[in-house]
Amino acid sequence: MNWNDWILGNEVTIRLSFFFGIFAIMALWEMLSPRRVLSTSKSLRWSNNLGLVFLNSIVLRLLFPAAAVGVALFAREQGWGLFNYYHLPFVLAVIICVIVMDAVIYLQHVMVHAVPLLWRLHRVHHADPDYDVTTGARFHPLEIILSMLIKFATILLLGPPVIAVVIFEVLLNATAMFNHANAKLPLAVDRILRLLVVTPDMHRVHHSVEDDEANSNFGFNLPWWDRIFGTYRDQPRGGHEGMIIGIHNYHDPRQISWLPGMLLFPFRGKITGYTINRRQWSNDEK
Repeated sequence: MNWNDWILGNEVTIRLSFFFGIFAIMALWEMLSPRRVLSTSKSLRWSNNLGLVFLNSIVLRLLFPAAAVGVALFAREQGWGLFNYYHLPFVLAVIICVIVMDAVIYLQHVMVHAVPLLWRLHRVHHADPDYDVTTGARFHPLEIILSMLIKFATILLLGPPVIAVVIFEVLLNATAMFNHANAKLPLAVDRILRLLVVTPDMHRVHHSVEDDEANSNFGFNLPWWDRIFGTYRDQPRGGHEGMIIGIHNYHDPRQISWLPGMLLFPFRGKITGYTINRRQWSNDEK
């Protein structure tokens, strides 16, 4: 069995090991040093948020059994993609591919905020009334499917080494849990760390109910894209303890915290009624 076959055969084990390991570390950190006092029941949110994660995992395995790693292997076998035409040193190719895939995730994130129809899916993530490690994996199944299709297209165009896809997937999941954690970092450490990775304080601004704050800090892993494209915001106006998290006018736990409500959430309201990229909110939506 060669290296690529071993990765494909153990891809689920690798990803689950990192997922549960990082999740446990972040959950313990939140318990020992929380950044904010939670406003809603943790047991309610965790059971339903993680229920959505479990459902998404089943959906992805049923629709895409080989996942992103399988697509990378297919692209290599077919000779498709930029890095299957132009051969660079292996380590350099891996680094470039991870960075490019992260840039695509940033652009995808901006897109789901800018397009009203896609925002309806993405607002399931933003409607969480609190912000902790489970928020990082709380996405509607339709958005997860869309994200996977964009990832497949990126892999087919890039033709990345298989290990680059594995590294990217592990990093994305790990950093999503890290930067959504309700964990306190010393401010001096945060200032340095956010030059290299998106920190909890940096990304928490993005979950503000205020539309200009929610339209900032789109990065999940690398923090550079927000600075390059002008979407970086250092701190929320109300401070991290005082800022309100969620979406205006959505507070009913049956809609935003229970699993059935989350699955139906994209289909509530008018298509143009709640797109977050507008500069002003009408009174009935606040």
